[in-house]
Amino acid sequence: MSLSSVEARAVWYRCCGWAATVWAGAFAVLHFYWALGGTVGLAVSAGPNLAAERPAWFVAGGLWGVGMLCVAGALVARELTRSRLRGITSVLVKRAGCVAGLILLVRATAVEVLLLAGPTLNETVGPAHRFWTLALWNPWFAVGGITFLVASLGYKTKRGGQAGVGSDDGKS
Repeated sequence: MSLSSVEARAVWYRCCGWAATVWAGAFAVLHFYWALGGTVGLAVSAGPNLAAERPAWFVAGGLWGVGMLCVAGALVARELTRSRLRGITSVLVKRAGCVAGLILLVRATAVEVLLLAGPTLNETVGPAHRFWTLALWNPWFAVGGITFLVASLGYKTKRGGQAGVGSDDGKS
């Protein structure tokens, strides 16, 4: 039994939604780990000075705050895998997913360009921080952005009684 192209696309969009959910959830866990005092990976992510000093503004906004944003992102991404929302709520979820995806892609691209073309950053960004940001962290921001965007673009908003892709009533 093979899937039609519409059904296959619906499965692909749902898989991207679940990937975005897992991505955001993993980043939330990582930020909460760091906020609670964990150190593994923090110096190569935020820089050795912030990791060592842990100023209150960084812990509150950069760790707890970003962790909470990641939780919100995971909830939005999860809703992108479902088709039960209707009206303005479904429009808001789709737009939130698009905004999250765009922010993540812009962040990944901007940091990549700054680190590759910014020799003036040598004083504030050490070689290890630069390497791990380019090799590990930034690609994950790009992956997160792509999964949010694909899931959002594939999410069908519903108006009235019209069903979206992946709904239980067989309409698409």
